Amino acid sequence: MEPWYSIHWLTVEQWQQFRFANGWVLYTIPALPLLFLFRVLLGQGRSQKLNVSTGTYLYVNSLLGWLRFITPASFFLGISLILVALARPQIVREQRIEQSDGIDIMLALDVSSSMTETDLAPNRLAAARQMAQMFVKGRKNDRIGLVVFAGEAFSLCPLTTDYALLDQYIADLRENMIPATGTAIGDAMARCINRMRETELPAVTDTTAKKRTKVVILLSDGENTAGNLDPVTAAKLGRAFGIRIYTIAVGKVEAGAAARRDSLLATSAVDEGVLKTIARIGNGNYFRATDAKRLETVFKEIDRLEKAPVRTQVYEHVQDFYRIYLYWAICFLLFTLFLKNTILANILED
Repeated sequence: MEPWYSIHWLTVEQWQQFRFANGWVLYTIPALPLLFLFRVLLGQGRSQKLNVSTGTYLYVNSLLGWLRFITPASFFLGISLILVALARPQIVREQRIEQSDGIDIMLALDVSSSMTETDLAPNRLAAARQMAQMFVKGRKNDRIGLVVFAGEAFSLCPLTTDYALLDQYIADLRENMIPATGTAIGDAMARCINRMRETELPAVTDTTAKKRTKVVILLSDGENTAGNLDPVTAAKLGRAFGIRIYTIAVGKVEAGAAARRDSLLATSAVDEGVLKTIARIGNGNYFRATDAKRLETVFKEIDRLEKAPVRTQVYEHVQDFYRIYLYWAICFLLFTLFLKNTILANILED
């Protein structure tokens, strides 16, 4: 930082950095010249002056005429800087800290053989995997876990904030990672519910654990063909624990019996009935992702619905600089006093 006697403190650039705590005081500075004018008008005609206007004294007389303003100018600057000090110039450095309670999210991804269909490019599983990775990268302060299922359900990753680790788990998903055939939606939901239920601690030791929003996001083609637990029963169990369930139908949706027959020869169509029922019971929403672009929109919608509240704390470091301008004011006033009490002042005023 520059020393107080540096001319730097009187530059426009420095003044633009200041915030004045009592800015209204600065508006009194333009009123000071009026006081000087009033003093001149009162003293006009009372003093006798000898005007030298010819010969070699023309230049000297002109110079003394300008030097006559040194004393009032110094006094004006001294008083003005006192007012600047009263305005309290400050430099404020602001620091913002955003805090969020976050939410708990369990992703349940279907890796059964039907997810290899190519109605979503390059296939259903690859599209769901890519969008799940984008969803994870867009979260902050949320704990996210991963459950995969086919004929059986497995908890692949517990609730964590290590998004890099979770991203790697999702990237490694393959359709043949679970040997058992079928689609066990109910068992997958039960795995998700158990993971979230286990994170609930007694209120005495953790008062915030029970306040975290808990969400299950299920991505599947909706055909529950395996498992020991019915999806509807699992949805009711989730609602009992205060868990909201969102379901996403990945792939083309059945249009009727004709479409079902055609799907046997072509692709496995999506049975969205059970997914709608699960979402309704779980106080969530059902989404239909018919293409990769729509699936991306679905995750954005879920991100909006379950966005964690953010608290912003603003810290201000305030540094006052009024002393610097008070020192300058004292210097100008002492200079004025010096001029008024020396023979130099008499010479300038004559």
